[in-house]
Parts: sequence; structure tokens; C-alpha cells
Amino acid sequence: MERIRVAGIIKIDGGYAFMHRKNVRKRKDIQDYYTFPGGGLEEGETLEEGVIREIKEEFGITVKVIKKLYEMKSKKFNQKEYFFLCEYVEGEFGTGDGPEFSHDPKHVDSGDYLPEIIKKEDIENLLLLPPEIKEKFVNDIKNDNL
Repeated sequence: MERIRVAGIIKIDGGYAFMHRKNVRKRKDIQDYYTFPGGGLEEGETLEEGVIREIKEEFGITVKVIKKLYEMKSKKFNQKEYFFLCEYVEGEFGTGDGPEFSHDPKHVDSGDYLPEIIKKEDIENLLLLPPEIKEKFVNDIKNDNL
């Protein structure tokens, strides 16, 4: 069955919020990269509810979904991904308590999860995954579409 992944694009404190992934042992190709915060949709959730929950778990903040920006299909991971523009509502950034922060041994090969806010002019120089969404995102930032 195809997995559904949702992710948020959040403008906050003069930049955008990303998850910096370091020391990722389960990937042979890349161990240090940035990604859009998000995760798998849970049973019965709408795409928007999933984004709000994932961002709360990962960053400790509440967001409001503005609109869907991008979608892509990943054959490698057998999943469809949806990326939503979100607006910060409240909460202290970096206080997430999702399963990736539990120090559960089953997450050990996933490496470290470091919430970071990156200035928009620095995003182009990041290793931000997935690359096809990074390209669209950087282009939208340059053209003031976000």
C-alpha cells in the first residue's frame, strides 16, 4: 500500500523552519541534510490534520495550514508526499516531543533531529531533501511567491 507523507513549509522568525538531520546511519548515501518537517499520515486524519500534528510533535509549535504548495510521488519510498504552506500560530519553537526525540533504540539509526530556522537567503546552499521540492521552493522564494 502506498504511504502518504505530509510536510509543512513554515515561515517563522525571518526564515523557514526545517529539521536538520545529522548522523543518519540508516542512509548510506547521505548522513547530514535538511528536510521539511512532517511524517506519515495516521488513520482517519486529513492531510491538513496530519501536517498540524507532525509540526506540533517535531517543533512544539501550533500552525495553521494556508494552502497546499506541492505534491510528488516517490517510487523509492512508495509514497505520495504533500507539502503545505503553514502559518505559525503559537508555541516555543524547538520544544517538540515526538517519537524521534524519545531516544528509543528503534530510532537510533535515524540519527539526530535538530529543529532549525534558516534565513531564506541561505536555503539555496543547504542540502535540502527532496531536491525536486527544494528547487520549486527556492524558485518560489526568489519570485516572492511565498
